[in-house]
Amino acid sequence: MESKQPVLIYTDGAARGNPGPGGYGAVLLYGPHKLELSEGFVKTTNNRMELKAVIEALKKIKKINMEVHVFTDSKYVHDAIEKGWLKSWVSKNFKDKKNVDLWKEYLEISKLFKVKIFWVKGHAGNPLNERCDFLATHAADNGPKKVDIGFVG
Repeated sequence: MESKQPVLIYTDGAARGNPGPGGYGAVLLYGPHKLELSEGFVKTTNNRMELKAVIEALKKIKKINMEVHVFTDSKYVHDAIEKGWLKSWVSKNFKDKKNVDLWKEYLEISKLFKVKIFWVKGHAGNPLNERCDFLATHAADNGPKKVDIGFVG
């Protein structure tokens, strides 16, 4: 029997200086399973890391067509997806938009699942959001740092 339980993903991104050293953090939950992700980058932006967290978390889901609930404190990510901005950007071929590389990557990976994005207030005591904040800032400050290939600036 197939489970109707969604995968829960909490995400956060950070950049010191914006742009500056950055990182993302994500926590995936499915039944008794929990996976934490984080990665640091030499120079990037907060919005890029917020979106990168969602993308990298989705990449970890092995089974297609799963229902996925993503919890983010990023209005940029939430509103772009849930308010239909992203569809408009696609129809205009992302004219004058930033982070096109990541939005295109999000569009590809998200096709595999039934994704719903929920906004949560940051720094408001939600333990999983706080954990993602820690993972993101720790990666920005201390993690091995990769080059954010798509960052322009």
